[in-house]
Amino acid sequence: MLEDERLKLILDAAYTCFTRHGVRRTTMDDIAREAGMSRPGVYQYVRNKEDAFRRLAARLLADALAGAHGAVDAGGDLCTRLTAVLEAKLGLAVRLWRDSPAHAAELLGADTRISAEQVEAYNTAMRDLVAAAVAADHPDTDATEVAELLLAFTRGLEADLSDPDVPARRLRHGVALIVAGLNRTKNHPHTPHKEPS
Repeated sequence: MLEDERLKLILDAAYTCFTRHGVRRTTMDDIAREAGMSRPGVYQYVRNKEDAFRRLAARLLADALAGAHGAVDAGGDLCTRLTAVLEAKLGLAVRLWRDSPAHAAELLGADTRISAEQVEAYNTAMRDLVAAAVAADHPDTDATEVAELLLAFTRGLEADLSDPDVPARRLRHGVALIVAGLNRTKNHPHTPHKEPS
């Protein structure tokens, strides 16, 4: 088995264990057993449980970002592209919730300190991707501000995933409203309101 295949096997096992037991309760023995390897064998690829979590987080975030880039490349109008990009972000949280309702909050929140730099880099890349999509259609808009607004909105939807269909529907609706506002501003530039004298 190639080295990267072995690492993939270990990270898949770590994901199974983290979603089953939570990060705190998972041990390296659990990961080794799930991977069908000896504990010393696992240590050849990851230093400890935190390293396994960090590498797994990097893989999950990279997959979500790749999905977001694919959404932009797929084309369509701005509303379609932005919705698909943000669905890639929301989809990661929904996947963790579906795979581990009991431990999703821990996986999404408490242990982000382990992968804080990765999460920050991911958020920056997502913001830049959304901003570029907005700027392409609305060059006179503060695209970064719009991107921050859309990402804050998406993070808010991630707070309650007990019924994953609800945030997905609200995401589509919210993006449509924001894009409609951008289009309205583009077609009817704001004229300053004059106060009565």
